[in-house]
Amino acid sequence: MTTGEGTVRLRPPNNMSDPRAVGWWRAQWLLLTAAPVAVLAVLGALIEPARFWLLLPAAILAALGIGCAVLLPAWWFRTHRWEVTDEAVYVRTGVFRQEWRIAPMSRIQTVDTVRGPLEQLYRLATVTVTTASAKGAVRIEGLDHETAAGLAERLTRITQATPGDAT
Repeated sequence: MTTGEGTVRLRPPNNMSDPRAVGWWRAQWLLLTAAPVAVLAVLGALIEPARFWLLLPAAILAALGIGCAVLLPAWWFRTHRWEVTDEAVYVRTGVFRQEWRIAPMSRIQTVDTVRGPLEQLYRLATVTVTTASAKGAVRIEGLDHETAAGLAERLTRITQATPGDAT
């Protein structure tokens, strides 16, 4: 991939998510698991003839959800990486199926910082870099909220100084 000033190379990004992202990802898993488990448990308590057939899947789902909440976020933390240079934004995500994304500065259209309620609780933010790519935006999740604000400001400065790609 080339930009107006040189070549952008696929390489491992240097930065990790904030360590608090592990807790944020765990909380997301637990919340996603809690809703169906609660529904099954309440129905199991109320419907006597189907109690076993409702409580069994509730217990299995709860065990799987807790297992995923314990194991997956720590694994994601070790594999998710990001980096911003003067030429591009690099992001690597995924565990089994890794995805490497590069957004050349000349292709960046907008930079957004998002802080949902759970992210605010953990003092985290997500930076979304929208490009002209059909693949969609590049997301850098699990950043300290101050780091995310500084990164968005830096990206805005760099992209304003970078001429657009003519291709």
